Amino acid sequence: MKKLRIYVDMDGVIADFDKAKNRLFKSKQGRPDLYVDYLHLDIIPGAEEAMSYLNEHHEVFIASTPPWSRIQVWADKRAWLERWFPDLKRKLILTHRKDLLIGDVLIDDSCYRGQPNFKGNWIWFGDKNYPRVIDWKDCLEIIKNMENEKI
Repeated sequence: MKKLRIYVDMDGVIADFDKAKNRLFKSKQGRPDLYVDYLHLDIIPGAEEAMSYLNEHHEVFIASTPPWSRIQVWADKRAWLERWFPDLKRKLILTHRKDLLIGDVLIDDSCYRGQPNFKGNWIWFGDKNYPRVIDWKDCLEIIKNMENEKI
């Protein structure tokens, strides 16, 4: 089996940004990315097991877009990653242009940072998207099918 190069977004894919946003913005309007505490985000259910599998069998990088006006978030993302996925702490890429990444798979929950133009396979993660992959179970099924095609 050939190893795939896989990029995984943080917020909404492995870090539960929506949970923090919903707690903070029950009655507020605006951009939650300017207020959410990125350092203390919960982990998305299934992400630990899925990332363990991906990291064992493939070349995995984290590709995330911090709010550029909050410099501290850059460090918070790195610290969060070290807490939950210490093996990936040196594999963090911060970018607004995910279409510039070179690899086989991009797993991301949004479509407005170049994801649709990624040259590999873009897996649109989360239950609010269509076509969509609802959770990590579905996502791993797609990856395992790709593994079988790469033999």
